[in-house]
Amino acid sequence: MPGTSRMPVSLRNSFTVKKGGSSSQLLSLNIDLFRNIVFFLFLLRWTRKGLLKLKGRGVFGTFADAYIAIRRNLYGLFLRAPGVRSQVQKQVSEAIMKLQSKLVPSGPGVVRYLNLPKEGWSEETVMKELGTLAQMDHTRWEDGFVSGAVYHGGDSLMMIQTEAFGKFTVANPIHPDVFPGVRKMEAEIVSMVLALFNAPSGAAGVTTSGGTESILMACLSARQKAYSERGVTEPEMILPETGHTAFRKAGSYFGIKVHLVACPAPNYQVDIRSVSRLINSNTVLLVGSAPNFPHGIIDDITALSKLAVKRRIPLHVDCCLGSFLVPFLEKAGFETELFDFRLKGVTSISCDTHKYGFAPKGNSTVLYRDTTLRSYQYFISPDWSGGVYASPSIAGSRPGALIAGCWASLMSVGEAGYIEACSSIVGATKKIISAIEENPGLNNDLEVLGHPLVSVVAFNSKTLDIYDIADAMSAKGWHLNSLQSPPAIHVAVTLPIVKVWEKLVSDLEAVVEGEKEKERVRIVEGKGAKGKSLGDSAALYGVAGSLPNKSVVVELASGFLDTLYKA
Repeated sequence: MPGTSRMPVSLRNSFTVKKGGSSSQLLSLNIDLFRNIVFFLFLLRWTRKGLLKLKGRGVFGTFADAYIAIRRNLYGLFLRAPGVRSQVQKQVSEAIMKLQSKLVPSGPGVVRYLNLPKEGWSEETVMKELGTLAQMDHTRWEDGFVSGAVYHGGDSLMMIQTEAFGKFTVANPIHPDVFPGVRKMEAEIVSMVLALFNAPSGAAGVTTSGGTESILMACLSARQKAYSERGVTEPEMILPETGHTAFRKAGSYFGIKVHLVACPAPNYQVDIRSVSRLINSNTVLLVGSAPNFPHGIIDDITALSKLAVKRRIPLHVDCCLGSFLVPFLEKAGFETELFDFRLKGVTSISCDTHKYGFAPKGNSTVLYRDTTLRSYQYFISPDWSGGVYASPSIAGSRPGALIAGCWASLMSVGEAGYIEACSSIVGATKKIISAIEENPGLNNDLEVLGHPLVSVVAFNSKTLDIYDIADAMSAKGWHLNSLQSPPAIHVAVTLPIVKVWEKLVSDLEAVVEGEKEKERVRIVEGKGAKGKSLGDSAALYGVAGSLPNKSVVVELASGFLDTLYKA
């Protein structure tokens, strides 16, 4: 075309190649840049995690944790090795079969009901079978031979609870308009327990199915609060190693990393300096016990409260076991410590009304300093096709009969009754402690852990295998609790035990003497003082419990749970 210069074909082709090459190089650079950014963020993330680990555990603690993890994994590989695995499985299967023979009735006289009867039974037949089931061979909790487990308030109270059950058998608090009486009772239960723990104006709470659900809800509330107010997406909580295992369950359920803090001898309280070191920007909750389950020790809640206020982190006090004892210690004339809402840092408390509140099993409460904290545990679904759905805790439908039984218990016993019960239970506990510490037949061999103030006393042995003592006490009909880390036994005193605490001490004295005699015989026979422990407690805690990898214990526990559903 006249007046228009044209680029030679060779130059146009060259330009196109260069242009295409430039785009390819730019794309390659962008990919490399993206990879570098991802690698940098990955490196930054794990460097930060490493620094937080060093800050929280220190150099020696970090190396110790690494050593334990490596040892655990290596031992796990060993347990899965050919030959070893088959032997382990054989022993686990034998232990589970032994367990099943104890828990699952068998024999020609045992009748199993695996399908619905073709025709419904008569009332007389049903009541007769219920009577048979109630009389199945069991540890006699009625005679006071069971540690904890059954928090019995007396036969007259049980009759009142049964009457309350009957009046509200079909009641469900999810329908407050249908069952207004249940709604009223539940609100009053929460109010009474809040007052017991010196809650401030504006405090709130809910009832739950038990201590585990109360703890789960407190952890969920703390997680949701941190996410809503601080944007925390990798939540962590700091827990005494003696804290109830429900906190670990909450960590597993709700994706909260759990840091365990040592509770060293001689006081067995959580180490406050270690707690402080572990706090970081992801920390959503601090935890203390009043008292803890294993040793009956009340953590230094005052110090934890100061730390919580200083670092602006919620503090939960687990008072499920202390329940209606700890609040009455002072009025009953016993030593006590501050642990409740009078401490500014305490933001939530769990309290089991079905323990020393003597309510029917399936009752607990979780209390909050204000309504906002409570609202973080709510579940609300505004757009469900079935209508707007809202529930205060894990359950939807709940048994109104249990709420009625709880309300009836609190109203029947009253403050004076709870003070009297506290005096009896804690008084008996202190007598057991005194016997262990002062009785020449016990104090040379047994040692009380820490300084328990409430209803639990834990003790280990300086000279004997404590698990042999536990098994020997079981042979005498006692159902006590074996502990680990450190090996020990604990007794949670209840009203039934109050009546037989002297027999507990005398049987313990006889068992200790019996174990010492066994050692003397072995020495005379030239076999050495220590024999092979053969009892159930020794097998579970002394042998399997000492392994660096707990997979064997997990299999045993899983087998136990399976056994519970074996008809």
